[in-house]
Order: sequence, then structure tokens, then C-alpha cells
Amino acid sequence: MNVKRYFAPTAREALRALKAELGADAIVLSNRAVEGGVEILALPADEVGAVTAPPRREERPAPVSEHEDEDCRVSLGATRAPARPAERPAPRIRPFEPPRMETPDYIIRRRGYEDVAPQPSRPAPRAEAAAPRAVERAQPVMAESAPARVAAEPRPAEDPRIAELQAANARLMAELSGIRGMIERQLAAFAWGDTRRNAPGRAEVLGELLDAGFSTRLARKLVECVDDTYSADEARAAVRAALGRDLRAMSSDADLIDRGGVYALVGPTGVGKTTTTAKIAARCVVRHGADKIALITTDGYRIGAQEQLRIYGRILGVPVFPVRDASELRQTIAELRGKHMVLIDTVGMCQRDEMVMKQAAMLSGAGDVRRLLLLNATSSGETLDDVIQAWKGPDLAGCVLTKVDEAVSLAPAVGAAISSGLEVFYVTNGQRVPEDLHLPNRAYLLHRSLNARVRDTAWKLDAEEAALKFAAGAGA
Repeated sequence: MNVKRYFAPTAREALRALKAELGADAIVLSNRAVEGGVEILALPADEVGAVTAPPRREERPAPVSEHEDEDCRVSLGATRAPARPAERPAPRIRPFEPPRMETPDYIIRRRGYEDVAPQPSRPAPRAEAAAPRAVERAQPVMAESAPARVAAEPRPAEDPRIAELQAANARLMAELSGIRGMIERQLAAFAWGDTRRNAPGRAEVLGELLDAGFSTRLARKLVECVDDTYSADEARAAVRAALGRDLRAMSSDADLIDRGGVYALVGPTGVGKTTTTAKIAARCVVRHGADKIALITTDGYRIGAQEQLRIYGRILGVPVFPVRDASELRQTIAELRGKHMVLIDTVGMCQRDEMVMKQAAMLSGAGDVRRLLLLNATSSGETLDDVIQAWKGPDLAGCVLTKVDEAVSLAPAVGAAISSGLEVFYVTNGQRVPEDLHLPNRAYLLHRSLNARVRDTAWKLDAEEAALKFAAGAGA
């Protein structure tokens, strides 16, 4: 019997050497961890038949040595055969079968659906518990070397009962989620009724905040400063003070115009990036002169976009540089190092467009470029939150509120800026350059955000509808 021994630092290397010499059909007799690695004993496949019991020899009396003891020779009679030790059965060597992990899907395919039942766990033998870790690491390797007979077998069709169980579980989870949401809304409605009874001033102001357009989350946060004993006027004053503390508004453009730098105006389509770029450039020209500022446009998609900025540049006496890609933008910014301020007019795109990430990467790779996000004050709060989420980043300096003259209430825009922690740099209320660009007036923004709708419109909330909206927001 030609038993081969293979030794290697790991079981995988030992099996690789075994396959290279004896082939994939070799029989693994044993594997064990030894000092310095793993030892595997194997036998070629064609020598399996040689592993049989040795032939029984004819028992003959052992020759008596001349030096043996006299008593020993007497005790062994000449006519009696010497006693033989008890015969042991010949060792039966079976082909090595690596352990196989039987998943539930495998058991269902091989044994049937009814045979799947939880089996009581058996305690592991002490010998297995004391086995070295190297042997445990070697077992998955030997499982990989074994022929995959199960994979070659045709897979039967999936049991329809499993699909029915999965569908039933999905329906059950959907029903539980609906019940949970209903309970949360009901509890929120109870809390709203309790608030109206115990703190009527807080409930009234909370309804006004929801009617103005603030999110339910921010409205609940703002009314936390209202005491139960406050009247409606005292509650409004407390909420106004809390809103003024949370709102970050630039009181002077010295941080932007006087400090200078490279700023890129970004945002969705139609928010007014090109016009706002010209307005800020006009302010800088008045303060520092036309030779201290330069304009860059990356908008090569919209018809007439570059020509529009060139017209503004000719009026202001400011050079305009069109760029097409990141390398050209980087080179242009490097050539304009001597300018006090460089403004970049970017391409407008949807906040869910993958080009937003590419635009951010292009601007961040061009050098020390800070972004100003333009927010349309006429958009809903949920849309503004989605826009801020798409353009957020460490290089986002702040925001500019545009079209404030077209918005009925500034609560969604102001609430989105507060929730995201963005500083409001400017507000715009028209197309005139540069007259319709203003520093954010905190009192004006709070007044436009907190004033309730006086007109009787379909969007005005009454007390019961405010309770439903508060309950729905609390349940969400």
C-alpha cells in the first residue's frame, strides 16, 4: 500500500500538492495538525483494492532459543499448538467524504417538504471539541476539493407551498405595519386633544406653524419652548424668538464680497443661477472694480446660456470664460489666481440626476471652490429637503433664497434652511441686476414665514385638519 504523506503550512497548500501528484480521485486517509503546519496521509485511487486484511499465516511453534529458560520450554508441549492472540477485524478504509452543509433548500429538494423538521441538537463529542483549529480550517478546503455531485443533479421546481408561505408572510408584515401606523396616528391624535385641553396657546401656535408650511418635526421642536400656561400671543412670541435663534442669516456681505474667493452657484433648473451670478458680480464690481472679478460658465447644454452671461459680462466690463470639462476648469481657475473673486455659473439639473455627483466631483477637483446652493422659495418643503440632500457636502458654504416675491409663505424655505443648518447669504425678488439682490432681513423672513393665511383658500387648515396633519406627521 503506497501511502503518501504531504506536509504544508496550511491545509489548502497540502491538498494542492496532493492533487498535483495523485489526482483529484485520491483517497484522503487522515489529516491532522502538527507542529509547523498540517499533515495529510493519502492513497492513490487505483490502490484502494490493496487495502485488505493480510493473509493468515500458518501458525508454527516459535523456535526456542538456546538461552531461554528451562521452565518456559516445559510449559509448551510439543503436541499443542501455541496460543494465538484474538483476531482483530481488518480495518475497513472508506473513501473520504467531506462534510456538507445541508441548507433548508437543499433538504427540501432532496428529502421533500414534509421531512423538514427541527432536529434536536446533539452534544459534540469531547474529541471534536478538543480538535485543533487547524483541522477545522482544513475541512472547508477538503469540501472544495470533493466533486460537487449535488450541483450536477437536476434541480426540481420550487415547491409552490414555499411561495405561498412567503406571500402570506409578506401580507402579514404589511398588515402589521398598517396597524402600527394606525395606532401611532391614533395616539398622536389623543396627544393633540390633550394639548388643546391643557395648553391651548401651544396647540393654537402649533396649528399656525403647520398652516404656514413648516414641517411637523420642526413645528414640534419649536413649540417645546412654549409653557402650558402661555396665552396664544405669548406662545407666538416664544416661537418667533426660537425661530430667530435657529435661523442663520448673513447680516453683512463682507464675508463674501470683501473676503473674495472662488464660488460656484449650483441648484436645480430654472432657479435663477445665471441671473444671481450677475447680481453678485455687480456688487463686487461696485466694491472692488471690474478688473478684480472674473466669470466662468460651465452651462453648455442650455441654448443661449453662455451668451446670456457674456452679455452681463460686457455690461459690467467683466471677462467671461466658458469651460467644458474638469481639466479646463482647473486650468482656468489657476490662470485667474490674481482675481479677487471668481464666480462659476453651473449647469442646472434635477436633484435626482446622477450628473449632480459628477458636478460636485468636478468642482472639488478644481481647487478651493465653495458652492452656493440656490433654493426656490416657491417649492414645497419636501422638495427643498430633497434638493439640499442632493447638493450637501463639506464645500457647501450656504444658500440663496430666490423668487421670494412669488412665494405665498417663506416657511418651507426657511424651515428647510434651519433643518439643514444652512446659512442664508442672499434673497432675490426679481430679475433686475443688481437691484433685486438683498441681504437676508431676519425680521422680514420671520414675518413672511409665521403669518397665517388670511384668505379663505382650499389650503388653509382648520383646527381638526391641523390635528390630522400633526397625527400623520407624528405617525410617520
